[in-house]
Order: sequence, then structure tokens, then C-alpha cells
Amino acid sequence: MSFFSPRLGIDLGTTTTLVYVPGYGVVLNEPSVVAVSVHDRKILAIGSEAKEMVGRTPDSIIAYRPMKDGVIADYRVTEAMLRYYIKKSLGAWNLFKPDVIVSVPAGVTSTERRAVVEAGLKAGARNAYVIKEPILAAIGAGIPIHEPRGHMIADVGGGTIDVAVISLGGIVASTSVKCAGNRIDQAIADYIKKTYNLAIGDKTAEDIKIGIGSAVPVEEELSMAIKGRDLLSGLPRTATVSTNEIVRAISRELREMIKAIRTVLQETPPELAADIIDKGIIMTGGTSQLRHLPELVFRRTGVSAVLAEEAAFCVAKGTGIALDHLETYKKTMTTKRR
Repeated sequence: MSFFSPRLGIDLGTTTTLVYVPGYGVVLNEPSVVAVSVHDRKILAIGSEAKEMVGRTPDSIIAYRPMKDGVIADYRVTEAMLRYYIKKSLGAWNLFKPDVIVSVPAGVTSTERRAVVEAGLKAGARNAYVIKEPILAAIGAGIPIHEPRGHMIADVGGGTIDVAVISLGGIVASTSVKCAGNRIDQAIADYIKKTYNLAIGDKTAEDIKIGIGSAVPVEEELSMAIKGRDLLSGLPRTATVSTNEIVRAISRELREMIKAIRTVLQETPPELAADIIDKGIIMTGGTSQLRHLPELVFRRTGVSAVLAEEAAFCVAKGTGIALDHLETYKKTMTTKRR
């Protein structure tokens, strides 16, 4: 690796992309959204600018996420998005091509992994490496992954929940389920449509989840006024929802997420299972910040769960640490050089 070659770690998520530069921390935190014009497929806006357009575009423009469930659904647009983020993060250092580490979900196929590496190289990286998200999340959460002990990580993002047991720097048992933050938002929107005859957008659903959502029923409920379109009259209307309603609305999605954790626990060798009971499950990722989610995990699995510090940034921090110790983490990644 040349001295002049800048290094970037990219947490390429379904809903959010974070870019980490060693020594500077997270330099970019933008939604993984791209606005494209329908007629000539021209890319009009990327990131925060494009997210503002979601649900507000005329017919000639579509704003959408090129990453679906943590993997590339639209190759060309993902490449453009990566190029934009790399350029924006490097700023004045743009003379040199960077070495880039990109995170991928634990369950990706080799084809999907290659697609991420190719997109990284085409977007201007000198070398592109990919590492599985649970490993990066564990590194970022400060877990000593190279010791011969079992550590369990549940990385709950927008598109997927990645659960893995890590020992000696590798994944012993893992699963990746396409049920996470986005599915919770969808469940909230469906519930409000059914119960209140009110149509709300994705952004409002997400605001409800963050504002008053919870994984278990609470005694002191929070409530929130929501605005949407009345499905009967077609006119704008306001309704009030409270926390325990949201708990009911998202219970099925939460059950699926807990099932993923239980599946991995059942596949874990006994010695490592003993370590996990001692240490608990470490929870990372944006959606792991849903109120009382660690408590729900404890109730359903009997294993204590703790939220990592700066949970949403663990994967990004992990890419930064892996960049600093590339040789150590070489065996955990798929490499591609030009």
C-alpha cells in the first residue's frame, strides 16, 4: 500500500452509507438513495438531496435505493453512488486512488461479493476489499475477535439483520435475514392504513418508529400526532398513535428478527455457547437502537443483550480499524486488485 494512497472504509447499507477515514472518523453519513430521470436514466441527485425527493417527485423522476436487502440491486446506479461518495469524502486528496474496504452482509453470494468489488474499482478505488458486516461490526464494537472465545453479534440495519458467532477471527455460525428497519417501517405504515384509514409515506413511518416505537409494551406510553392522506375522503388528516400500538404493529417483524438470533444460537457449538451466555449478545446497527430491543432479545432467548456504543457506526468504525491493520484482517476478506 503506497504512502500516498488514501484509505476509505465504506459501510454500504440498504438505507444509509457511511464513509470512514482513519484518523478522521466518519466523514460522510448519507442515505443510500439516488434520484434518476425516467426518460434518459440520468442521475440527478445522490444521498441527502435525493432522499428529500422520496415520495415527492413528479412522474419524470424516480428516487429509489439501488441497494436492496444489503446487496446491489442496480449495478450502474450503485457504482455512480459509490463514485460520488468516494469523491466527496476525499476532497483535496482526490489526486490519488484510494484503497477501499466495503462491508457486505454475512449471507452474500460470491457473485454479489464480486459485484461490490467491481463497483468499488469502477468507482475509482485502487484496491477494493470486502469484509462481512458482522466481523466489521464486532471490530468496531471493540470485541477482540482473534481470541479463541465465542462472541455473538447481531447487526440490525435497514435491509437485513446479520447475526454471527465469531471466534478466532472467523465466523463460526451465521445467518442473514431480510427483515430489519425497512420492514418495520412498512409494518407501521400498513397498521396505520388499516386502523386509521390513513396513508403515510416511508419517512413518516420511520419518524414514528424512532419517535415512539418500542420492542416491548411500556407502562408510560409516548404518543405522536401523524399527518397523512385519508383513504376515504382523499383529504389530508391528522391522527394520534401511541407506543403500545406500534409494539403490536411490528410484533411479527420483531419475531422474525428474534428467530434469526435463535437460529444462530442453536447452531453454535457448546463451548462457544457457554462463552456467549457469559458475555451476552452485542447489538449493533441503526435499528438495534429501537427502544427495549435488547430486553426483547433477553426475554425470548434467555441470553442477555447489550447495545454497543455508537451502535449505528460500529461497521464504519470496523472498516477504519481493518484499514489500519490490513495484514491482520487479510484472511477474513475477499480481495481484488486491478
